[in-house]
Amino acid sequence: MSDDHINHDRLFKELITNFFAEFMELFFPAAAQSIDLGNVKFLQQEIYTDITDGSRHEVDILVETKLKDQPGLILIHVEPQSYEQKNFNERMFIYYSRLYEKYRRNIMPVAIFSYDKIRDEPDHFKMGFDFLNVLSFFFYKLELKKLNWREYIYSDNPAAAALLSKMGFSPEERVQVKLEFTRMLTRLELDPARMELLGSFFETYLRLNNKEEEQYQKELEKLDPKEAKVIMQITTSWHEKGKAEGKAEGKAESKIETTKKALKEGLAIDVIVKITGLSKETVQELKKEVDN
Repeated sequence: MSDDHINHDRLFKELITNFFAEFMELFFPAAAQSIDLGNVKFLQQEIYTDITDGSRHEVDILVETKLKDQPGLILIHVEPQSYEQKNFNERMFIYYSRLYEKYRRNIMPVAIFSYDKIRDEPDHFKMGFDFLNVLSFFFYKLELKKLNWREYIYSDNPAAAALLSKMGFSPEERVQVKLEFTRMLTRLELDPARMELLGSFFETYLRLNNKEEEQYQKELEKLDPKEAKVIMQITTSWHEKGKAEGKAEGKAESKIETTKKALKEGLAIDVIVKITGLSKETVQELKKEVDN
């Protein structure tokens, strides 16, 4: 799957919202101790328009909880591998300030960088003069590519398992990374739906080619037969579901492209609804995209 067709926002949002406590405890343990993890609510995605150029920006995950026993928010923004935009620290501050303006609460900001290459991103945004420090804004940052995948394979943390696929490893280690990922799954003993979520996330970002798959199968044969059998059962399950979902997504994407084309040609919304079978609300949202 090409990077242009990967919905990075959706993938990361599904992973983190399903394994929020595990994610925070793994990567931000000090902060996790101050979060009421038993009282967490995910709020509707916030969308902001940049008044200077009219571009739209989205806050990926907004969590309502208690921080140090006080009402607070956790802002989590994912910067995907396909983006290489400058001044991210400034954008992060704008997200933060807009949210503070609306909610007037303590907000803990977190940025996740999922680039394919190692880059040095700042964790702060400052403004001021030699004689006056006007602003010092800091945020948590998680640069996945800088993490050594081997340091996480003995963890029983589902977020760690999925994110192995985005950590730092050499091309020669790809097979070993998948092997250790599947071994982690056998220890987690999650329900099938959550297991498939982890598998889908992992294979979106680390899918072996035919030669690597052959090598992977040989490595499986070296494991204890009972462990290898469990691994095969797990991977077969999500592969079959992935094929079915892939066909369904292909049909949905085709409808969306047809709808956008019809909207550009000026076809009425009610007519498009009848032709495509999409809801009127969906067509109206697509019209907004086309008009922008």
